[in-house]
Amino acid sequence: MVNPKTLLPQWLCLLALFVAPSAEAVNQEIRALFRPDSANPQRNTFINKTPVSGYCADYPDQCEDNQMFSIRLPIRFDSARAMQPNDSPRNSSMFTVPAQWRALTVTNAQTGETERVEVRIAGFGSRYVLSDTAANLTGAVNALEGHRALWGGPGGGWVNPPSPCQYSGVGWYNESYYQFFWKTPVQGTCVKTASFLIPAMSYEHLDFAYELRTPNPLGMSSGLYTGDLSYRIGPAGDFDMGNVMLPTDGDLTLNFVLDVQHTLKVEIPPGGERIQLVPAGGWQSWLQAGRRPVNLFRDQTFNISASSRFKMLIDCGPGIGNECALENSELNRRVELFVFVSLPNGITDLSGQPVRRLRLKTGAGNELYFKPGFYVDRAPGTLHFEVPPHAMEHMLRPGRGGKYSGVVVVYWDSEI
Repeated sequence: MVNPKTLLPQWLCLLALFVAPSAEAVNQEIRALFRPDSANPQRNTFINKTPVSGYCADYPDQCEDNQMFSIRLPIRFDSARAMQPNDSPRNSSMFTVPAQWRALTVTNAQTGETERVEVRIAGFGSRYVLSDTAANLTGAVNALEGHRALWGGPGGGWVNPPSPCQYSGVGWYNESYYQFFWKTPVQGTCVKTASFLIPAMSYEHLDFAYELRTPNPLGMSSGLYTGDLSYRIGPAGDFDMGNVMLPTDGDLTLNFVLDVQHTLKVEIPPGGERIQLVPAGGWQSWLQAGRRPVNLFRDQTFNISASSRFKMLIDCGPGIGNECALENSELNRRVELFVFVSLPNGITDLSGQPVRRLRLKTGAGNELYFKPGFYVDRAPGTLHFEVPPHAMEHMLRPGRGGKYSGVVVVYWDSEI
């Protein structure tokens, strides 16, 4: 057996069985999840959250190494008449599936945001069942030789598909059936032509795998994004098995659900909620020599985990205009308190620039917006607090002391 090659690194094939209440249509939910993984912070892709069914459930070794997954649908195809030997492609066992990329829009119902998703059918299979044994239909000595003789052309049996379909791993059979799965790297029609009369046959189900191109989840808001893509089944449809093999269901709808669960978490070290501002080198120069400090400052570190865009804003009590302030209630004096933020590598402003000592101010319209280039997990950032030089003379005068205090509330908000 030969394992199929990986088609693209972005394989994402999601699998489950859903029987629609109508006999004329089948719905299949495709569910994918993005949740940041601290063990793999650079992996910013959706993952399959739907159980495997069909070919890859029966033969997982043929799929796992190639990142291929299959879905089994309860769609049956029955022959409308006998299949004649050496007939035209449309009157033989032919398969055309939508292997080309198709786009759909998924929408976040809460925010109204939309994203583009692309999908292609990357493989298909079934089990053909004959009205008699392959040996009886062909006069062969056993089942294997019967299946090989029944279908002309290179390779005989159905483990080896006709071009442009490709071998996927294995096929299995008994006296009257043959189960198969073929890859479809390009759009085209694959035909097996009968070499003997087949009075009747059926395809018991439809297995298929698909390849999915999803948007970058780091640019999406949290929530569920949903959208549908419909296919016609039958002659001249998207899934076309020729004029002899007709389906029990005429329509297939794929219901996509992309679940985005972002992380935004900020951790302040114990005691970090109380900030004491001091001059460089401490207070000795002021206390002993009366030399006024240039400024007062304190840097407070924090750890941030972020996988989505967020904004920062501050609120103060008291304040001076759009700046925070410290107040000496005994002297009824206030001085400005500047607040800056520095963020770790991997988080930038919306223009893609690193965040180094960006000024935070109060009031509507002064929010600052940021975005991660990848999932940042517990990386250190810094809040910088400073009483600026121009406020020091007003704050510190010989013979006048006192306590200045204030409150700064810092918000990290993912709802932007």
